[in-house]
Amino acid sequence: MTIPDWLSLAKWRVRPDSWPQGRRLRLLLFADPHVGGPQMPLARLREAVEAANALQPDLIAVMGDYLADHVFVTGKVAMGEVARALAALKAPLGVFAVMGNHDWLADPEAQASGRGPVAYARDLSAAGVRVLENEAVRIGGADGLWVLGLGCQQAFGRMAEPMGVEDLPATLAQVTDESPAILLAHEPDIFPSVPPRVALTVSGHTHGGQINFWGWTPVVPSRFGSRYVYGHIREDGRDLVVSGGLGCSGLPLRFLRRPELTLIELGGEGPH
Repeated sequence: MTIPDWLSLAKWRVRPDSWPQGRRLRLLLFADPHVGGPQMPLARLREAVEAANALQPDLIAVMGDYLADHVFVTGKVAMGEVARALAALKAPLGVFAVMGNHDWLADPEAQASGRGPVAYARDLSAAGVRVLENEAVRIGGADGLWVLGLGCQQAFGRMAEPMGVEDLPATLAQVTDESPAILLAHEPDIFPSVPPRVALTVSGHTHGGQINFWGWTPVVPSRFGSRYVYGHIREDGRDLVVSGGLGCSGLPLRFLRRPELTLIELGGEGPH
């Protein structure tokens, strides 16, 4: 299958310092679909799922923010339908999901109680998609790895005073051997706190800026501004990949940042 015309494929080759020599892994990020018309109708979501499967990744990370909630939504979609579409994602080592800030803000009960799981997480679980919240799972047998799913860092409030449910120390404490670890964090803002023990951190949330003026991204939902807006970032020997994502927030519009699937090739030869 070829990639649909409306969709792009971003590829990153990453060689983390702590990654086992000679080991290869193809990790696909399926980030921020924000399903709903006019930009991301259910038919497009299904096309993106088909395209993701055709790339034959070893592991798929679904990075949160599942429904469009901007004022210009023209075709609302039920989360149950989105969850069933995402359940068609397939990878030999599994498909794991985390929740985003829009998923939390859409759940009045979770906002009132201050705890999850949020309604969208229950929909995903019911459809057979494994949701991680401050949880570490070991996969792959003797030569396996750890998949860590962090709780949302902006679960309550807006950017001015965000509060989250993330617990990085508790998540790391569940890692019980020296197998490499990959951290799924919806927002990239956690990255300065991630220790070198984690081989790779992956995130969505920023949409790569969504609106780009030839390198200038005027709106980035991060307290670090454009520092973690997009792509492969390497700091202090640690690696982060931020996907440009699929959908839209605020406006059903992208400019010089097309919807994307993000394929990360871990290991192999070449530069970091």
